[in-house]
Amino acid sequence: MATWGDLVAYVRASYDVIRDEDDEIRVRISYDDRRAQVVVIAREVLDRKEEWVQIATPFARIDQVDLQEVLAEIGDTIVVGGAALMGEHLVLRHSLPLVNLDINEFVDPLELVTGSAELLEEQFTGRDDY
Repeated sequence: MATWGDLVAYVRASYDVIRDEDDEIRVRISYDDRRAQVVVIAREVLDRKEEWVQIATPFARIDQVDLQEVLAEIGDTIVVGGAALMGEHLVLRHSLPLVNLDINEFVDPLELVTGSAELLEEQFTGRDDY
């Protein structure tokens, strides 16, 4: 899988797509305990030449959590990705180059980022908003 189109085709066939635009696709990943996580998968172009895919999923609003506590937890427990502020939301985010991207190089980080955000959301907000 080396193009954005290839990745989008795979995502459409494999996940519950809730929004589909030219450079962004959103999916809902559901868990057995009736919780779900919305994930934004976006095409990014670095330096106007290199295509990357960014995986981002919100887990809290900044005003809902103690940021220092959240960052300490992420530093202690999260394997891939990092925390970022996107508007009023805290998200876990991870980026990958599209060139020569194998499916496992996308699926594994997608699952880790999404699952980690779901756990953080439950731990720090006690809710299932995202």
